[in-house]
Amino acid sequence: MKSKKNLILLGMMGSGKTSIGLLTSKKLKLNFFDIDKEIESELGMKITEIFNSKGEAYFRQIEEKITLKKLDFEKCIISLGGGGFINQNIRKKILKNHLSFWLNWNYKTLIKRINNSKKRPIAIKSNDEELIDLIKKRSNVYSKALYKINCEKLTKAEITDKIINIYETDKIKS
Repeated sequence: MKSKKNLILLGMMGSGKTSIGLLTSKKLKLNFFDIDKEIESELGMKITEIFNSKGEAYFRQIEEKITLKKLDFEKCIISLGGGGFINQNIRKKILKNHLSFWLNWNYKTLIKRINNSKKRPIAIKSNDEELIDLIKKRSNVYSKALYKINCEKLTKAEITDKIINIYETDKIKS
């Protein structure tokens, strides 16, 4: 019997959740949902516009609502926003019913990827030290994911293959 579990990708902004999610969904022939894109589509605004006009608290409410709804789907791949797994309701549901993968990178790599990004509201307002603090805080929560993928020195294809191997093995157990 095949698993009905979703494959959830989590990690910091700039960790490759969307690109890895797309590659993995193509290889596994599963639907893919990027929560940030879902939020933008639902509200007809970019994430930065939502943060600027309605604030982070409003964004987090919408993020929770949309993520919990998508988690009710079966056999799909979901890329969380960088802060999605920090939400206790989202995290509980993921840890109870889904396969979670933390795309873990060295903080120097992440800083390099997210610096000067115009589409990441938290990064725009933060200096390197503040980003390092955020990475450390979030890493404590990300570490609760079922699987940790150390992405340094791996290609996108290698990261995707690692995830698929774990997912295929877990389907046998489910």
